[in-house]
Amino acid sequence: MAKHSSVLLLLVALVTTTNMAAASSAGAATSRKLMFLVQPQPNLLTYHNGAVLGGDIPVSILWYGRFTPAQKAVVVDFLLSLSTAPRETGGPAPSVSQWWSSINQLYLAKAVAVSKNGAAAAPHKNARVVLAGQVSDEACSLGKRLKLSQLPTLAARARPSKPPGGVALVLTADDVAVEGFCMSRCGLHASDPCTRAAYAWVGNPARQCPGQCAWPFHQPPYGPQPPPLVPPSGDAGMDGVVINVATVLSGAVTNPFGDGFYQGDRAAPLEAASACAGVYGKGAYPGYAGELLVDKVTGASYNAHGERGRKFLLPALFDPDTSACSTLV
Repeated sequence: MAKHSSVLLLLVALVTTTNMAAASSAGAATSRKLMFLVQPQPNLLTYHNGAVLGGDIPVSILWYGRFTPAQKAVVVDFLLSLSTAPRETGGPAPSVSQWWSSINQLYLAKAVAVSKNGAAAAPHKNARVVLAGQVSDEACSLGKRLKLSQLPTLAARARPSKPPGGVALVLTADDVAVEGFCMSRCGLHASDPCTRAAYAWVGNPARQCPGQCAWPFHQPPYGPQPPPLVPPSGDAGMDGVVINVATVLSGAVTNPFGDGFYQGDRAAPLEAASACAGVYGKGAYPGYAGELLVDKVTGASYNAHGERGRKFLLPALFDPDTSACSTLV
């Protein structure tokens, strides 16, 4: 059986997330339904004494369906940016690596402290993402309509035999329909309790639901209709993919097996980023992403600098100590 924790980052009215259990042959799946944005309950996102991921975390990618080289580069550069500190490259701040460092500081350091007091195992090193490899399935060998129960099979194709562990990331193209995509989720992370293998999936929403899974780079399907923000890469779908990859990856590291950091019911958890859905900058509220940086040349909105001059929009992270969403800008 596989346990799923899914992400919905969306809309104007955006989301928080109630997860709904759905049975499949692979196990119990959970999906977040579109809801109004609400404030997280104070001090409820806590550590449940389970495993979190630390040290070098190999992330391998399966590109399912057709992605252009430019589209692939957006995600690859994001992953490479996670562990590259500005001081090492002379790059500007705020940076993608600062966002990732916040995960280490807010969550992994706390897990280590608890572990030293005799609780469950926790990492002894900060988490560092390492891009382990990429494979492509342009022909969509399992078809273009996927069930959640098929995702572990695809994840197994992505995962290299060495190094072991890590997170297998399945990315589906904009013409591939996945069970629950757009209706209740933009992506998910999951794990197999038998193999302890973590994996994640995110879909490209460009054709199917850009207003839901690529907001704020596309107008939402309902509610107020302010002009969408300009995407940093020029591709609203892929910038939406980055937002959702960031969300599921943060959840996969801090709550890989359902007993790490989360808020609420274990079967329907709010996690490090999903607890702050729709928040990207200070002053955010439903329909407004918050105060962001704007590229003077392109007009693109962003909150983090990355590799090769890239700019990204990343979700806020919930601070379990202050019960507030922490933003880069």
